[in-house]
Amino acid sequence: MYRAATSRLKSLKGRVGILGAAKYATSTTAATTKPSSSAGLFSWLIDEKSTSLPPLDFPLAGVNIPPPVPDYVEPSQTKITTLPNGVKIASETSPSPTASIGLYVDCGSIYETPKSSGATHLLERLAFKSTKNRSHLRIVREVEAIGGHVTASVSKEQMVYTYDALKTYVPEMVELLIDCVRNPLFLDWEVNEEIEKVKAEVKELSNNPEGLLLEAIHSAGFSGALANPLLARESAVDRLSSTILEEFVAENYTASRLVLAASGVGHEELLSIAEPLLSDLPCVPRPEEPKSVYVGGDYRCQADLGVCFTDSLINYACCVPVLVLELLFYLTNLVEFLWDQSTHFALAFELPGGWHNEKEATIITVLQMLMGGGNSFSTGGPGKGMHSRLYLRVLNAHSRLQAFSAFNSIYNHTGIFGIYASTDPGYVLTALDVAARELISVATAGQVDQVELDRAKAFTKSVTLMNLESKSIASEDIGRQILTYGERKPLEYFLKTLDEITPKDITDMAQKIISSPLTMASFGDGPFLLIVLEVSAWKFDRNLLCQFRICFVG
Repeated sequence: MYRAATSRLKSLKGRVGILGAAKYATSTTAATTKPSSSAGLFSWLIDEKSTSLPPLDFPLAGVNIPPPVPDYVEPSQTKITTLPNGVKIASETSPSPTASIGLYVDCGSIYETPKSSGATHLLERLAFKSTKNRSHLRIVREVEAIGGHVTASVSKEQMVYTYDALKTYVPEMVELLIDCVRNPLFLDWEVNEEIEKVKAEVKELSNNPEGLLLEAIHSAGFSGALANPLLARESAVDRLSSTILEEFVAENYTASRLVLAASGVGHEELLSIAEPLLSDLPCVPRPEEPKSVYVGGDYRCQADLGVCFTDSLINYACCVPVLVLELLFYLTNLVEFLWDQSTHFALAFELPGGWHNEKEATIITVLQMLMGGGNSFSTGGPGKGMHSRLYLRVLNAHSRLQAFSAFNSIYNHTGIFGIYASTDPGYVLTALDVAARELISVATAGQVDQVELDRAKAFTKSVTLMNLESKSIASEDIGRQILTYGERKPLEYFLKTLDEITPKDITDMAQKIISSPLTMASFGDGPFLLIVLEVSAWKFDRNLLCQFRICFVG
């Protein structure tokens, strides 16, 4: 290996010497000078003076040196134009050769009715299918022809359609994107094909316990619009048809609820292309957002039996005495080897205010970074969250925990925060106790020190700033902020709010969160029983008062 490297260096030295002598010679003597035979590889590597190579400060003929990069580059400003009918067009420029364009709709599963339940999930699957102007095959060919990439995604409150490609193709990108969103054809055979795919996707949900529990937390914890499932139920999707989808799009995809956002595109250019394509949308008043009320609740599903329960945490069987519970705990450990499966659970609480309470939304984001967590197996290394509280205090101390992490979901006016865990059935009670104690710990004054808070704040900053380097994420940030706030708040505003967070802010926020009703969701395997945690009292001291209740299923 070293010999091969040495050979390459020698050949490179010879080529450089010959080219340098030919290009930079100014006299016969310089042109005819040859490298000394006594000068070896070592002399060349240490830059020993040689008449065959020009000095580094020798100007190169015909080469113009570019101006130095300035110490400060003014960041690109987001420009927003509102059309007469209410459509908002926003963009920011970038020197990059690529562009990301997205059409953002203020419409998610919260706007579904019993008749249209599951429509947003199906619309996501039907994105970029046949329109009134193009067949699905033509759409695929047009995207492939310019090396583009299209995606669609849906959330509880918004729908997103994006197109990424080289910025030289911006006119084609904008026209195709708007055509796919405004003029879907909803051919019966395409709808039926996607319905079957949605059914298969729902059936595979048990292979993604974390996603299943997040859905369950919303359906059990909220009353109202946020309880609508993001993933369509099989019974609901069977009732959907082309007619229902057309009615849903006509009702919700209106001008006042649309934002066209782009990153890497000049605003005047984007406006000149998009305005003729969007200005004829009818001006319809924006409807009031459907209401949601957080109530707390319980969802339990036993995977091996397919039995699920959803109800309030306070409506179950009588409490089992502590001694009986401890005996049962040891028995479950004894037969653990018979259960080669996993049990997953999530504990969640309400975050009132949502995105519209910007300071608290920022605090909860830092709190999640501070608690962190992840899987028991990690390759480690910088940026993996190995110094978060749940890694240091939980995963490093409990080898039987397969996953343990904090999560949050923030919406316009509310949100949830909690802990997700995965372990073997015999360790569930311990894992529940650990989760409860960790939540109480961050809610106790003096338990969060300045060092770990500074680390969490720095981690939040780096993740945010590095993500915004991506064109697609920057475009999404523009679109979603305009839908939520009506503007894009400057990055400096977020960073200033983040810098002002103190340990007391973290403690106060944690106390506020866990004082709300508890929502618990569990999914797992194991014969005959499901373990459910009911927290009867949360006290901010070292004495955790919990009641565990056992529900037997035959």
